Amino acid sequence: MMKQPEVWMRGPVAGVPALLQPVAHTLLQAQEEIHALMEHFPETLLWQQPAGVASAGFHLQHIAGVLDRLFTYAAGEALSATQLDYLAEEGKQAPGVTVNSLLAVLDAQVVAAVATLKIIDEGSLTAFRGVGRKQLPSTVMGLLFHAAEHTMRHTGQLLVTVKMLVNS
Repeated sequence: MMKQPEVWMRGPVAGVPALLQPVAHTLLQAQEEIHALMEHFPETLLWQQPAGVASAGFHLQHIAGVLDRLFTYAAGEALSATQLDYLAEEGKQAPGVTVNSLLAVLDAQVVAAVATLKIIDEGSLTAFRGVGRKQLPSTVMGLLFHAAEHTMRHTGQLLVTVKMLVNS
């Protein structure tokens, strides 16, 4: 199979406004890289923390959780009890949690994020949004950009963690 160019080099994501293309490209690129990285990852290593760094399981949970939370804030909404419970459980090993189940949650969140990008009015990108209990100041665009940046940051951290575990 011939390797495809990076997502951003494949053209616009259908239906996503021009100003939000970088966000969509970044999320889809991270999704592809994570799937490739985790393809043969041993379940027994999912919660290992080499040299005290965060586990692969944490990164997978955290990426999905952050996307959900930041897109919630971008919509001008407060986090739900379910979202707060998910946040509290990030990084904790739970029965039945597998690489595939974590990837399924991640995939659903990326699909939901891209679908949301398609319905965002570009005119709302500079609208103020308060973040968290302290209502820290941001904008819709700031939150969406941070969702993409944070996703890619944890994708890189996941890559290092997986390489440390698999190659040790």
